[in-house]
Amino acid sequence: MTGPGLFSDIGKKAKDVLTKDYSCDQKLTISTHSASGVGLTSAAVKKGGLYSFDIGTQYKYKNTLINVKVDTDSNVSTTLTMVEILPSTKTIASFKLPDYNSGKLEIQYFHHHASFTTAVALKQSPVVDLSGTVGAHGIAFGAEAGFDTASGSFTKYSAGISLGKPDYNASIILADKGDTLRGSYVFHLDEMQKSAVVGEITRRFSTNENTFTVGGQYALDPQTTVKSRLNNSGKLAALLQHELKPKSILTISGEFDTKSLDRTPKFGLALALKP
Repeated sequence: MTGPGLFSDIGKKAKDVLTKDYSCDQKLTISTHSASGVGLTSAAVKKGGLYSFDIGTQYKYKNTLINVKVDTDSNVSTTLTMVEILPSTKTIASFKLPDYNSGKLEIQYFHHHASFTTAVALKQSPVVDLSGTVGAHGIAFGAEAGFDTASGSFTKYSAGISLGKPDYNASIILADKGDTLRGSYVFHLDEMQKSAVVGEITRRFSTNENTFTVGGQYALDPQTTVKSRLNNSGKLAALLQHELKPKSILTISGEFDTKSLDRTPKFGLALALKP
């Protein structure tokens, strides 16, 4: 990928530090790959008192990647990703059975100073999503919109700006049809960007509500990372992630309310194995 990236990349670094890998569920994932390009992944998740299982297969041939996943609810999800059908493009087609209206076709175009995305639902009266980003030298401007052809109305529209440098990244996004303003700042503590501190503030105009969150991540060693976050509501979360062996990762996370210490803390455990 070249250029300023997609619109979804604006603010993504702050979001990853504050939310990625945090979970209150128990999950076990086992993945294997063969030399022929075939991969197999199975996952078991316990969420509350409910269990779910899924198994997926992945096959890569030249510039085409095929993913098929089947879960315990008898849903079959298929994603076909093709790179460079046209120069500087990526095409993604997906659908889920038995929901025949879940089909979606997305085309991404990347340029040195711009990127564009078009996504269309594959049904009679589709929702069309459009997004675009332009920028250079670490500065990017972007916008996105969704239009429902059945009702003739916009389902969403957002705009954002980001400034990225080797040691920091800042972004401002106006989302939810202008109802939410979100600003974030990430400062990297090392050249490899494995340790960072982040602050994010969100303003929702319809409810006159402000949310402020601070967090960070720190690499204790090449195999171990700790993360934490705290918001103005008193919700404190922490995470420990350790690489048991190459590509096999154990993640332990927890969250509790500092303003209601009588409540039971939430804990999550995830183990991803790649033999």
